[in-house]
Amino acid sequence: MTAAVPPLLSCRNVGKSFGALAAVNNLSFDLTAGEVLGIGGPNGAGKTTLFEVISGLNPATSGSILLSGRDITRLAPEEICHAGVARTFQLNAGFDSLTARENVLVGAYFGRANRRMPSFRVGREANAAADEAMALVGITASAHRITGKLPVLERKLLMMASALATKPRLLLMDEPVGGLTAKEIDRVMQAVRAIKAAGITIILIEHVMRFLVQLSDRVMIMHHGEKIFEGLPGNLVNDKTVVDVYLGQGASERLRHFMREGATAHG
Repeated sequence: MTAAVPPLLSCRNVGKSFGALAAVNNLSFDLTAGEVLGIGGPNGAGKTTLFEVISGLNPATSGSILLSGRDITRLAPEEICHAGVARTFQLNAGFDSLTARENVLVGAYFGRANRRMPSFRVGREANAAADEAMALVGITASAHRITGKLPVLERKLLMMASALATKPRLLLMDEPVGGLTAKEIDRVMQAVRAIKAAGITIILIEHVMRFLVQLSDRVMIMHHGEKIFEGLPGNLVNDKTVVDVYLGQGASERLRHFMREGATAHG
């Protein structure tokens, strides 16, 4: 009898407290390889704190986090990155004075292994990883542009490429379309679909519900550090708790209409 394959990511009773405040409270969920999990919820719900806990920037106070069965709860951020977890941030992080490609090369060179004695040459493998990551999100044409002069959309895509250059198994994306226009959101949506098609598992945090429901295989809504909903995107608008504490009646009706139109268009 073949042993069951463990989930790619398993969070078990994870908690993160800051004094008396429980930013993440006894949270459990599993993530299957190849899945896209969308996380929504009000500001202050604990979504970004959860990412910090998973990526090791702010280790869990309680509970455990397993990556393909390996306990990564207490590993340093660079060890978690090297194990196959990369992330992007709400704010556009990057080295402004470097070119876009140089930024991605930093991820490719340092994000895959320890570099106790960095070389002046990044090597063929890192160069190939950088070029592949930029092509995947569609920013090859901006390779030699200075990062600080890139528009917001390009900087968001660049941050994604830098994370992808580490060759992650799991990519955590924190509000990837915040502040973008509808047309720009569609461009990011295209990039996320390409990342999924490349076999990378994704967790994304987003307030733009159109983006969240179109891309996610499963949705989790958080409130006060706890999970108040987990299920198919289509069931969101029928959950009274989600409507009451997060969507509101108006947004719920708009989302219901949007999803109904989407189902008709694909029918």
